[in-house]
Amino acid sequence: MPAPEKDVEDILRKYGSKIESQIKTTVTKKVDYSREYVKFKQEMVPHISRYEKLCKSVGSIIKLKVSEKDKAGIKKHLEIAHLDLEPWQPLTLSLMTFIILFLVGLFVSIAVVLIKGGFDAFPFLFFFLMLVFSLFMFYFMKVYPARLANKWRLKASSQMVPAILYVVVYMRHTPNFERAIAFASEHLQYPLALDLKKVFYDVQVGKFSTIKESLDRYLETWRDYSVEFIEAFHLIESSLYEPDNSRRIITLEKSLKVVLDGVYDKMLKFTHEVKSPLTNVYMLGVILPTLGLALLPLATAMLGGMLTWIHVFILFNLIIPFFVFYLTDKIVFLRPGGYGETSLIERNPLYYKYKSKKPYFKAFLIIIPFLILGFLPFIFQNTPLPELIGLQKDYTFSQLGLGFLGDGNFFGFIDESTGTKGPFGMGALLLSMFIPLGVALFFFISFNTKTKELIVERKNTKQLELEFNNSLFQVGNRLGNGVPPELVFGKIAESSKGLKTENFFRRVDYNIRQMGMDVKKAIFDRRRGAIIYYPSELIAISMRILVESAKKGLKIAAVSMMSISEYIKNINKITMRLRDMLAEIVSDMKSNMSFLAPLLSGVVVGLAAMITGILAKLDGLDLAGEGASALGGLSNLVGDGGIFQVVNMIPPYFLQIIIGVYLIQMVFILTKTLVVIDSGEDKLQMTNKTGKNLRKGIMLYFFTAVFAILALFILITIVLGNL
Repeated sequence: MPAPEKDVEDILRKYGSKIESQIKTTVTKKVDYSREYVKFKQEMVPHISRYEKLCKSVGSIIKLKVSEKDKAGIKKHLEIAHLDLEPWQPLTLSLMTFIILFLVGLFVSIAVVLIKGGFDAFPFLFFFLMLVFSLFMFYFMKVYPARLANKWRLKASSQMVPAILYVVVYMRHTPNFERAIAFASEHLQYPLALDLKKVFYDVQVGKFSTIKESLDRYLETWRDYSVEFIEAFHLIESSLYEPDNSRRIITLEKSLKVVLDGVYDKMLKFTHEVKSPLTNVYMLGVILPTLGLALLPLATAMLGGMLTWIHVFILFNLIIPFFVFYLTDKIVFLRPGGYGETSLIERNPLYYKYKSKKPYFKAFLIIIPFLILGFLPFIFQNTPLPELIGLQKDYTFSQLGLGFLGDGNFFGFIDESTGTKGPFGMGALLLSMFIPLGVALFFFISFNTKTKELIVERKNTKQLELEFNNSLFQVGNRLGNGVPPELVFGKIAESSKGLKTENFFRRVDYNIRQMGMDVKKAIFDRRRGAIIYYPSELIAISMRILVESAKKGLKIAAVSMMSISEYIKNINKITMRLRDMLAEIVSDMKSNMSFLAPLLSGVVVGLAAMITGILAKLDGLDLAGEGASALGGLSNLVGDGGIFQVVNMIPPYFLQIIIGVYLIQMVFILTKTLVVIDSGEDKLQMTNKTGKNLRKGIMLYFFTAVFAILALFILITIVLGNL
């Protein structure tokens, strides 16, 4: 006698398709979610897979004991980030990282001592920096699971509204909770798609007995972060128990409203909280360090060579940028997810230009002359090139026909018993301006070449999103009047002449009429689909729901389009309101980054050149024994035995390069911060804006610094010319 379970399976197999055809429910793909989840995870999150492998390989060396309190917290973070690790493995990796980096720093330092033959040569600064770096890496690797979990949660939160929308629209016509979640997991982007696939995975591997149990367990991970997401799903679940269909629809729509209101409230709170931290970061990380640079020439002259340009480079080009990046990164992580970013742009025919490496090669060829000019003082000083072409290693301003600038040397190298110092000359300083200019032009040219066409497509897509609300309303009306979807697109294109929506609908209509595609292929085909030219997640969601709901009938499709229209209207309201609230912060940061900071830095470079020029002229007068009576008591400040030793100063040449590179670093960091605050994780926008901000900021810095250097140098030449 066959087993009862076998009888049940036979009955379901025999009558399942018949029942399915009668009630006309949508058949979602039958997926082996266990295999699908593992494969999807490996494809979409390779960096996590690499981290997993590293933790497992290093973690197998030593097994550290973790306290129960820490174990529970680490385990929670590992589950959220989908890391298949034990709590002690990340801790082991962090400890091994610290030990390896510390030993590297120690061995290199000992090697320097052995090579130079004395403990006096021990590189204390290098060893200290390696110690600090190893401690930081220990902390960073220890909290990395929490960081990955937070990053995952933020990225997933940007998919919340589309997830609820997919489930709600599906359940409007087919009240099947399991299939609605499957439908959402098939059409959502990473990472929330992976979360929903794991809901099925946990059931199939026997961790939970039903989808509801698995989903409820997953939703608990959002308890401390997004209660509205949990409430929305609970409302969707409760709609299944409503006896009246109209009340069921109202409950479903309420769930969408709950999650939309939640996103709005979180963004509202974020706009209030973000202003003060951003202002503090900018003042402490940009303005104050830049002002401090103005005092460096005097400070280094007084310290007798204890502070060199290498120390300033480490402070301003490594430590402070890292400090600013770390703080802004923490601020960015506070940003709640909106309605999500899209990966559809990767299908755009112009995307290959964005990924191409050719623009970098082209930009490098263009900036080679700038770099040669910047390094010209050292080329003349340290290579045989000047002798080969019949030139001197250095020239005075008089020899170059610039006698009004004084009798100093153009490059200004000073020969000492300990070696050659410099360059201290104004000519070398002016030439050094071409180095940060060349670096900025490299990024501007390459970034602009990569993004200029795609960014136009992005603007067209944004305009299409603004117009799409009314077009969807028209689609809903046409479908409600009995016009099939295959004919709707052509009719909407005719009534939308002159708008961006005309191009989109006309492209879909062309694919249907001329290419013989069905509606789904006409929109989503990977090679010719209309969506690849308009990579918008809002439009993609709308069209997927149109395709899905049209299977149920034109009336259901019409109602779905009306719902989507209302959804887009609400999203646009939220987006515009939030941008209005963030406008003051964003505009202040933009003006500071591309105007005030470069202007201030240019003036600082001019002041540094003026201080160096004054001390050099006073030093020259004292050494020559001229003008001593005019100098009076100041004669003891310069020359041999004086407080200010010109040869011990940081050459303005190096100081200017450090400032220029520092500005470039700040533009990268602050531009990323502003883009994420304004529109989320948008790499295309980030790349384009970085290039434009570099062009504005560094060009202003270049001209301001050149003007300040020339003006102040001429001023001190006139003032001190009679001494």
